[in-house]
Amino acid sequence: MRQTPFDSEFSRNRDRHAPEPGVYEPELGSLPASDVSREDLQNVNQTGTTTIGITTADGVVIATDMRASLGGRFVSNKQVQKVEQVHPTAALTLVGSVGGAQSFIRSLRAEVNLYEARRGEPMTMRALSTLAGNFARGGPFFAINPILGGVDDEGHHVYSIDPAGGVMADDYTVTGSGLTVAYGTLESLYEDDLSNEEARRIAAESIRAATERDTGSGNGVYLAKVTAEGVEIEGHTDFDEVL
Repeated sequence: MRQTPFDSEFSRNRDRHAPEPGVYEPELGSLPASDVSREDLQNVNQTGTTTIGITTADGVVIATDMRASLGGRFVSNKQVQKVEQVHPTAALTLVGSVGGAQSFIRSLRAEVNLYEARRGEPMTMRALSTLAGNFARGGPFFAINPILGGVDDEGHHVYSIDPAGGVMADDYTVTGSGLTVAYGTLESLYEDDLSNEEARRIAAESIRAATERDTGSGNGVYLAKVTAEGVEIEGHTDFDEVL
């Protein structure tokens, strides 16, 4: 093959028109550097939060508290719905910055809708959990640690998704600032093959225990019931309505 001489006119033109370093930054796979300072993060609405996911004989139950705070010091909202439907038979909790979690949920919903439109079938929970992990690892969502719970042809599933994109499946899981208290209550009451109603009461009791000690959690409970028929979400400011 003919080689172009290094000092030819073509070679010199190529060098003159070569892109300057940094023109196409950020490179593929990277994100622009954030200009959010540590002081800025103190004023971000954060959910603090205690969230719980439990697999049951009927499907999945997810429970969360209702409190949002500024930097964990000031209660900014007492009626935050921290669990949202993201799939015909799956729901996801909000943990971390409110804006980041909301953006995360919108992105998942869009991808689920595109998948179903292109393939004519709903996304499986394994695929959805993998997608959520990829988003958490590579997206500009701040630090989030949600729970994904859903039902498909392969069974009933609960996943915790860490800020680095790790996805872990389990029979039950807890995330958020109140997790240590909630885990103690949950594990003392949990049994295999719970019904959805039994799991709702256990999850609500665990959320209530966390709100007694964790300042980032409080003001009631949201409960999501996930079955093959769909997702039902309801909120209660009085725990006695559920227990």
